[in-house]
Amino acid sequence: MKKPGPPGPPPTRAALHEAALAHLSRYAASRAALTRVLDRRCARWANEAGPEAAGDTLPALRQAVRDVVAELAAAGAVDDAAFAAGRARSLGRTGRSRRAIAAHLAARGVTGDAARAALPDDPEAELAAALALARRRRLGPFRPPDAQADPQRELAVLARAGFPRDIAARALRTDPDSAEALLARLRGW
Repeated sequence: MKKPGPPGPPPTRAALHEAALAHLSRYAASRAALTRVLDRRCARWANEAGPEAAGDTLPALRQAVRDVVAELAAAGAVDDAAFAAGRARSLGRTGRSRRAIAAHLAARGVTGDAARAALPDDPEAELAAALALARRRRLGPFRPPDAQADPQRELAVLARAGFPRDIAARALRTDPDSAEALLARLRGW
């Protein structure tokens, strides 16, 4: 536990820049996510400093955060399109639908053209993602031989994951060899 005492000086622009670089060295982040991280750092300082000390300083700190994020984006250290493309590929390989990927990217602050460009537009990619989920949940072609089929339950699992009915039905009807071949292609995307 931290000892109570006088709060330190407010974070400087250089300290915010270093904190941003430290965060980016560990995590991929969108502009919005990096802004939230740095805003929380400033808010923690403001809570420690108290309202009288932070009153005039906090708006300037928030502006400094936006400036630092803009500088890093201009330098290419923060790229929403690259972040979105990487997350979309990763989530698709784990069995997430286009809808689920779009929701995830929106929650991470990626919207508009960057999110649309990152989403796979290939129906085969969507089918492969459905098959990845089917494999993980042991549905359709990945159902154990001794398990009894319950098509409605299996369709419901894929529907809750955001897959359209036609894709879910195709995934469940796919034979095991074709499913494995599609999953191998998915790993290559």
